[in-house]
Formats: sequence, C-alpha cells, structure tokens
Amino acid sequence: MTDTPPQPATLGLILAGGLARRMGGGDKPRTAIGGTTILSRVLERMRAQCARLVLNANGDPSRFADTGLPVITDNVPGFAGPLAGVLAGLDWAAANAPEFDYVVSVPGDCPFLPRDLVVRLHRARREQGMPLACARSGEWRHPVVAMWPVGLRADLRAALTQEGLRKIEVWTARHGVALANWPTEPVDPFFNVNTPEDAAAAERLAAQHPDV
Repeated sequence: MTDTPPQPATLGLILAGGLARRMGGGDKPRTAIGGTTILSRVLERMRAQCARLVLNANGDPSRFADTGLPVITDNVPGFAGPLAGVLAGLDWAAANAPEFDYVVSVPGDCPFLPRDLVVRLHRARREQGMPLACARSGEWRHPVVAMWPVGLRADLRAALTQEGLRKIEVWTARHGVALANWPTEPVDPFFNVNTPEDAAAAERLAAQHPDV
C-alpha cells in the first residue's frame, strides 16, 4: 500500500468579479438554484475542502458582507478578466496567510462543484509533475477551476501588467498544467450559469439530481 502525501493547506478563492452581461448585469452567484443561491452552494462545497476561503469581487464589497469572507478586488485595472482575480487571490495569500502555498480558484456561477475537487487537483499536479492543475470534464477544460502556486504570483503579475496577457491557458502553458478529469454524467460538475436559459437548465438538473 502506497502512502498518500499529506495535502497542502489550500486557500479557496471564489471568483465573482465578472460583469454578468449575459445575465443582464448583477451578481450571477446570487441566482437561486434548487432553493438556494449558487453562491451558497459554492461556499458549502468549498468550505468542506479548504482551510480558508476568500471572495474576489469588484465594486462595492459590502454586498457580500453576509458571507463573512474577506472580499478582495482586482489589483490590475480595467477588468482584466479571471487572471486578475487569481492574481488578487495569490497576492492576498502572500500578504495575509503565508501558511498557504496553494490557492484553488472556482467561479461563483458553478452550482454543482465536485466534493473532491481540491484533493484531485493536488493529486493531478503531484502525479503529473506540474506546478499547476486544472479541471476537465469530458473534452472540455475549465481553466478557471484550477490550482495555483502562490510562488508564481510575480510571474503572473508581469504577464498581466507588462504583456497585457488575458488568456489563462496561454500563461499556464508556460509553466505546465496537469489535468484532473471528471465525468459529465449525470451532471457536469462544472456546468456554469451564464444566461437565464442556463439558470433554467440548472434548476431542472438540481431537481432531477438533488444529491449532485
């Protein structure tokens, strides 16, 4: 029997900084699915897997005061996309929680996140010998659902501020990213709600598969 290395203490980063244009504005994570908000579902899944959570959101942070979480804003101007949120999380960890060497990011609009996300991302990173890891379901990669070493934050900042880089997979490919795989049945665990139609579909899935 092979001993499994202990999992590093991991900071969970909920990305809720998007503009939600396809939902008509507002905060997508507040959309109700299965009788509770997507944000509540995300927090329930991630609290069980992470030593601590923070939330990345731009605008007035008080609108998330009910979560009890630190709310951190992008520190790269101009709505630079999810990489800016990841950088904010890495910078926050370095300044406020140096015990964390890794940050796991998830979008705030995924109501069916897997309960084994963190352990499987760490396992993929370790077994494939890569510094980064991201989730894949079926044939689709989910670059925002990923494991990030805090030690790469200076390189990420340079890519964002000096190169104007915005594509996650361009940057992660430079360092090496492991893939952790999940099935898409009975429900894709990384189904995300971008439109009212997506919200309706998620509501149906939650009713059909209440344990997912």
